[in-house]
Amino acid sequence: MQWQGVRARSEPRPLALWATLSIGVVALAACGHGATSTVAASASVTATGGRQVTVTVKLGSSVDGRPIAARALGDARAPAAVLVVGCIHGNETAGIAVVRRLASAPPPLGVRLWLRPDLNPDGVHAGTRQNAHGVDLNRNFPLAWQPIGVRGDQQYAGSAPLSEPESQIAHRLSLRVRPRVAIWLHQPLGVVDASGGDIGVERRFARLAGLPLRRLARYPGSAVGWQDHRLPGTTAFVVELPPGRLSPVASQTCCK
Repeated sequence: MQWQGVRARSEPRPLALWATLSIGVVALAACGHGATSTVAASASVTATGGRQVTVTVKLGSSVDGRPIAARALGDARAPAAVLVVGCIHGNETAGIAVVRRLASAPPPLGVRLWLRPDLNPDGVHAGTRQNAHGVDLNRNFPLAWQPIGVRGDQQYAGSAPLSEPESQIAHRLSLRVRPRVAIWLHQPLGVVDASGGDIGVERRFARLAGLPLRRLARYPGSAVGWQDHRLPGTTAFVVELPPGRLSPVASQTCCK
């Protein structure tokens, strides 16, 4: 989607551009500023030595029954959690490779990472922005929700706030984990959005990523808008990756 006043950057630096893993640095910056928490769900736990654990949590299913899971890894006793969501719009999929790479890399010390590669598996399968009900999940969160459009419209907000199983899953997980920092990956603008949380965190991420910091348009029912409002003292923000797919080399570089 083209946002008003912002053009997509068509020739990014190797997608290393945003992540030497800026995510890892922001995660470290978050240490000591959150509350420990647990998620009540079906989970598979693997101890990786000391306090380092990996937990795969089945969160629920999409409209068409595709499983939606998250992986928690890192220091089980760390006070700060960082959430990274790779994809909420099914036609903006570059972030999935980044989150999967993060899941296979050693986590930063002293932090818990919660990784959700794909919140909209039906949209990814169909190549559509919306889920299988035709709802733009990033217009379906409770804050300032409005009945935008009708089914078939690009930004159809659904019949009510949290009408969709995918947005319900994200809502529950965010409330239970209460991430100190949450990063939602989109495409294709190649910017970091000053989304309304701690501008210092957003600015630091943008500088480390080599991406410009911009204030994009605000829309009702967005995930980060809801989270910044509902969880004061935390920071949720959007990172717009450049267009196209990440190469394996680029996605690996993102997670160093």
